[in-house]
Amino acid sequence: MIESNDAEGPLQGALLRPEQASLSNVLNPADDGAIQRRVLAATSVSYVVVVLDTSIVNVALDRISVSLATHIASLQWVVNAYTLGFASLLLTGGTLGDRWGARNVYLAGLTVFTLASAICAVAPDLRDLIAARVLQGVGAAMLVPCSLKLINHACPAPQQRARAVGVWVGCGGVAMAAGPLAGGILIHLFDWRSIFFVNVPIGLLGMAMTWRIAPDRRPAQANRFDSAGQVTAIVALGALIGVLIDGKTLGWDSPLIVSGIVMTVAAWAAFLALEARNTHPMLPLSFFRSGIFAGSTCVSMASAFVFYGLLFVTSLYYQQARGYSPLWAGLAFLPMTAMVAVGSVVSNRIARLFGTRWSMCAAFGFYAVGALGMLSCGPSSPYWLAVAPMLAIGLAAGFVSPAATAPAMGTVEKHRAGVAAAVLNSARQTGAALGVAIFGTLIATVHPFEAGMQAALWTAAAVSLVAAQIWWLASR
Repeated sequence: MIESNDAEGPLQGALLRPEQASLSNVLNPADDGAIQRRVLAATSVSYVVVVLDTSIVNVALDRISVSLATHIASLQWVVNAYTLGFASLLLTGGTLGDRWGARNVYLAGLTVFTLASAICAVAPDLRDLIAARVLQGVGAAMLVPCSLKLINHACPAPQQRARAVGVWVGCGGVAMAAGPLAGGILIHLFDWRSIFFVNVPIGLLGMAMTWRIAPDRRPAQANRFDSAGQVTAIVALGALIGVLIDGKTLGWDSPLIVSGIVMTVAAWAAFLALEARNTHPMLPLSFFRSGIFAGSTCVSMASAFVFYGLLFVTSLYYQQARGYSPLWAGLAFLPMTAMVAVGSVVSNRIARLFGTRWSMCAAFGFYAVGALGMLSCGPSSPYWLAVAPMLAIGLAAGFVSPAATAPAMGTVEKHRAGVAAAVLNSARQTGAALGVAIFGTLIATVHPFEAGMQAALWTAAAVSLVAAQIWWLASR
């Protein structure tokens, strides 16, 4: 969700090289400045709604639960359906852009996302809402990598690309920070459906702006579409999340869950075997021969696991355990989400001052300290007890993504930078889906709610410490 998505700074590394056929080579060089502004405006608008949907829905969970008469497992699907669609197809989104043109696929993705948002807003029941959330994820997986390709085409000079991606990522950071508060205000003024309706005019504006962008040239020979790898990836990830979410509801020994476990193992084994043999894999396993790349992927996944898992749990804590309205829940999240933006801004500076090895381990230490600090929070405890832990969690979340991306991108050839960046972002989205699934299962299994929340917090602290150890060993 990329997360972030989002807080996770998706695909920043894809801008390390200019494409052979750029918009500035097609059009009059005197128009380069106008083209760059036009492309940046269009892509930033779409990125805002993509990141917004990874955080805004959390403050609506309680109202959705009441409106559609759902339980925690269903709420997990409302959050994870979007993330699953996004994570499963993200590696393919860039390939489609190469084959059919980045502008065309970007426009198609934005159209799908906008249409899906409208369906979410009018969904009469939970099944339709979850299906529309999946469709939102599909649209996001198409438009995010292609938006970066468009920026890369329009900004061939490294300094231009650096400025452009800074604006693009900054818009995502603002959307991430504003998501819970914006959602709380919309629900307070209208109802939970308004958080999806708001995407429609923004999406239409983005489509109108995209029409003004000239189509980019397609390469003479694009990468082949890895259809077998894509299908097995969807089955593997979807079955895994389904087992984690519905295991408690259906029973871990039920035939459906046991079959899901077998399907998960078989699909992951088939996926890895297919990618190892494929000459044009969607997930090049050769990347993981580098300890730095493997370590960056692991810590990126762990960071998203902890952050989005805790975001899901604490949203339920504020609304169900403490009885906050969506507006007050959005205000309660503001210290954490604001620190995400701060962490991403200062990340590179801190890494230069103290080195990536020490600073990354310290960031996961902040995660662990923040999670353990939340243990003292209960239904009747004062709000200020949670502020310092949330600040620590938000700072760590903002720091990890750019700090993990730069070393990883330095281990791959420049012509494979886009694929490598897509792998990192897919890991983040997968981590986010796993975090929501596992933490949601904990609070549904362990009673009362406070005990389940404490189990989730201890899990977050443990995962953070393990991730710090992995990075310490990988970065040697």
